Amino acid sequence: MKCVENLSDRGIIEVESSQNFLVNKRGDNKIAKKLLFTTPFLRFWFAFVSPIYKGIKEGNFKEFNEKYEGRKADFSDFIFDELGLELTTDLYKDDQIKNMGKYWDENIEVSIVAKTKSGKIIAGNCKQNNSKLKKSDLNKLKADCEAIGLKPDTFILFTKKGFTSELKSMKSDSIKLLTTRNLKILLEDKK
Repeated sequence: MKCVENLSDRGIIEVESSQNFLVNKRGDNKIAKKLLFTTPFLRFWFAFVSPIYKGIKEGNFKEFNEKYEGRKADFSDFIFDELGLELTTDLYKDDQIKNMGKYWDENIEVSIVAKTKSGKIIAGNCKQNNSKLKKSDLNKLKADCEAIGLKPDTFILFTKKGFTSELKSMKSDSIKLLTTRNLKILLEDKK
């Protein structure tokens, strides 16, 4: 734990825990915490380079290529989820996000769980797949929220490839549909 505290104090890692407080599971000790490297470079280095550094140093990239191909989806999905969280924060500038993170347990994972200053609950999922999201994706998110006792005021779906016509027709103030095109608002804020 001293090493974890030291790395955390230096800003190299952070401890992430499931947003149990939003679903009234504060005392649930079964929920594990995750240690996350704070920058994409550090995540990449310690996931793919450091464990096989000797082979890479000797010019052997076969093991790296195999390891990267097997886990690149996990690596990019994490970054996609982080972009979804940033986009959600930006969408709620008028009613600032008070608490935000992810929820997970043994059976369910919700990419975005947030509470605004006014008390609104937001739940969302980020999907970086190569097909359009369907109504069933929204229904799964709703079912997951119900299963964990979360009662969101707004559902957010963030994806790379867009949405079916059926799902687009459901878009409203309580169902927000976002794609990678919406990320441009993050860049506009930086100007």
